[in-house]
Amino acid sequence: MTTATPFSWRSMLFVPASSDRFLESALRRPTDAIQLDLEDSVAPDLKDGARARIGELADRASAAGYDVIVRINRPWRMMVRDIEACVRQSVKALTLPKVPDGSFIRAVSEILDECELEAGLPIGHTRLIAMVEDAEGLHNMDNIAQSHPRLCAMIVGAEDLAVSLRMAVDNDGLYVPNVMAVAACRRAGIAPIGFVGSVADFADKEKFRATVQRAAKLGFEGAFCIHPSQVEAANEAFSPPAASVERARALLEVYEAECKAGRAACTFEGRMVDAPVAMQARLILQRHSALEAMLARRQSVKS
Repeated sequence: MTTATPFSWRSMLFVPASSDRFLESALRRPTDAIQLDLEDSVAPDLKDGARARIGELADRASAAGYDVIVRINRPWRMMVRDIEACVRQSVKALTLPKVPDGSFIRAVSEILDECELEAGLPIGHTRLIAMVEDAEGLHNMDNIAQSHPRLCAMIVGAEDLAVSLRMAVDNDGLYVPNVMAVAACRRAGIAPIGFVGSVADFADKEKFRATVQRAAKLGFEGAFCIHPSQVEAANEAFSPPAASVERARALLEVYEAECKAGRAACTFEGRMVDAPVAMQARLILQRHSALEAMLARRQSVKS
């Protein structure tokens, strides 16, 4: 199993795999990852054609400097055909819809092992993102999050979950499942992605900006975007502000000097700093470094 790079996708823009026009538009956006969609945005009679072209589309997006994710279909027979078409160097991850439990992730991973061997790729090349979209998946969040090393992130699918739980798609109903997802992801050491709200609410740009900013405060690291207008708001929300990065560096400099002098706490800008506060500062710097590395990789591909 290959060693995965730190999760750093702030924005993952959906592009229907049946549309060249939408892909060309996405290639002009500053999204961190292009998420080619074989599932909900592709009509049933177009799915075979979209699958046949998925490699071509993924290679085109990768050559333009973008990381590529593909959301595949359920049920199993369609999903296996999707997996076989998607395993290639240019596809970094697959998004799995309607994940019921950890055994599902392990079964998909076994298929991926075979496909990667056949493609001459290292085992573990293709990472996985789990979508929790029903009551069973919600019950098994911890089991899903801890299921396999390929799993790099998990997200709550608001619309389908609301159907399963027969609840409204609003902040009241979605808050608890999303906070549960953050906790499950942190216990497992994977990235929580998403926000409290519906991905379908894209028309109000300022509302979406406020939604993803709240998500960052709740501990999320990135978000799916269904419209190009959402990308910049997501990138901004899930990036540490420059002022926060500089403050974290200054705080750690003071704190580490005090630790060397034998003191476990100090004062910085009028507030107490102890080990948990210092760890928050280190996490800001780690996130900043991961984003810089990702953007540098993209620039090296483009140049």
